[in-house]
Amino acid sequence: MKGLITALAIAACVSAHTILNELYAANGTSFGLHNCLRLPSYDGPITDVTSSSMTCNGSPNALDTVSTNVCSIAAGSKITLRWGHTLTSGAEDVIDSSHKGPVIVYMAKVSNAGTGAPPTSGWFKIYHAGLSNGRWAVDDLIANGGKLTVTIPSCIPAGQYLIRGELIALHAASSYPGAQLYMECGNLQVTGGGSKSPATVAVFSLILTADDVASTYNLYSGQTTYTIPGPAPFTC
Repeated sequence: MKGLITALAIAACVSAHTILNELYAANGTSFGLHNCLRLPSYDGPITDVTSSSMTCNGSPNALDTVSTNVCSIAAGSKITLRWGHTLTSGAEDVIDSSHKGPVIVYMAKVSNAGTGAPPTSGWFKIYHAGLSNGRWAVDDLIANGGKLTVTIPSCIPAGQYLIRGELIALHAASSYPGAQLYMECGNLQVTGGGSKSPATVAVFSLILTADDVASTYNLYSGQTTYTIPGPAPFTC
């Protein structure tokens, strides 16, 4: 039965992709569909954890869906990220419910958020959620219409940043490569803030390796725990 469930989950993957479509300001106002976002040419996943596309998805994202605009957000305020099934999907079509896994958000300070190359290091995590009481973070994301609200750390220095939202779908992750990683980056100008620079940074090719529990995990084995990849979220 587990084999059948796994096969059905894999078959569903072609029609179940997702992409980070939209950012919202602290007051809930949309910055605009695809605005301030670096989007790949389609909404499929990355499965090779050594790929250069692990940073912002695409190598590079030089497509007509890439916005060079930079959206302004105050340090300490909330920002909402919305995922959807395709580049133009509605809030009800987030990702197939079989694609269970964690949701993770990183940031990195950059000199030019609009057109600069995504950095391969210097990232710090500001949010993560995985498996809690039998419920996955992706389940909550679907229930919330694809929206996740996180807080920009109040103490980070003002300046330009990339924000990286990531979903890891584990329905086919029992062997490598199987985990499906969906990540895109947004361009931000953080205002206000302080002078505390996060000490914990991340290089994605080092966080996820072929034998890591994050990239090889049997969703159907009855496990009740899951180790979210990467460091703990940065706090001020």
